[in-house]
Parts: sequence; structure tokens; C-alpha cells
Amino acid sequence: MSVYADTSALYALLVRSEQGHATVRAAFSDLLDDDRPIWTTSFVLVETMALLQHRIGLEAAHDFDEDILPVLRLRWVDEDLYRRGIDRLWREDRRSLSLVDCVGFEFMKAEGITTAFAIDPHFTRAGFDLLPASR
Repeated sequence: MSVYADTSALYALLVRSEQGHATVRAAFSDLLDDDRPIWTTSFVLVETMALLQHRIGLEAAHDFDEDILPVLRLRWVDEDLYRRGIDRLWREDRRSLSLVDCVGFEFMKAEGITTAFAIDPHFTRAGFDLLPASR
């Protein structure tokens, strides 16, 4: 069964000092061992690269591009998915919820993906399961 990877988990996976790093790393290893398809969107790709480059440095962004990105299945955000995400953002009307998350929710819904590789509680509020499971 496929999972959706969010920036929150991808960032924690690569940054040892990030809270939840060990748990996220173990969950990622399990996903790879189980050969589960891990999907993400181009918006998450851009967001993750920008955070890594800005907060950690180019080496961390390079590691993401070279080591993590090749095992992910990438859905490039087209106009239709963007529109569905932006419509959801306006409907949700919550300042703390991002367009990146709303696009992810719409992608997951369309693909029948029920589990997010994420540590962002917005996914559980949207009705998705988290991996690693929140405590």
C-alpha cells in the first residue's frame, strides 16, 4: 500500500538534530524494507529543498536530491491539482494550514492513499493516518 511523504518527515529524516529523527528514520527504513511505494508532490520537493538549503546548507539539499529523491515517486503538480489544493485551502480557512499540505491532501484523496509519512498533525486532522504513528 502506498504512502505519501510530507516535508515534515523528509526534513526530520535528514536532520539528525530534528525532533523525531530516530523514529522517522526507522519508519523510512521499514517502508523501504517493505518495498512500499512512497509518493510525494513537486511542491513537497521544492519545500524540502528550500528548507534544507536555508536551514542546514547545500550539502543537506544535495543529500536529499541524491539519496532520498530517487526512492520517491514524484507527482508533478499541474494546474488541476493546484486548483483543487487552493480551493481546499480557501475552504479550510486556517492560517496555519499550507497550500503544500492542501495539495498533498487532494493528491492523497485522488489516489486513495490513507497514510502519510509525516509528523505534521494537519494530516491526522484531515483524516489520514501518520507513519510513524503519533503518540
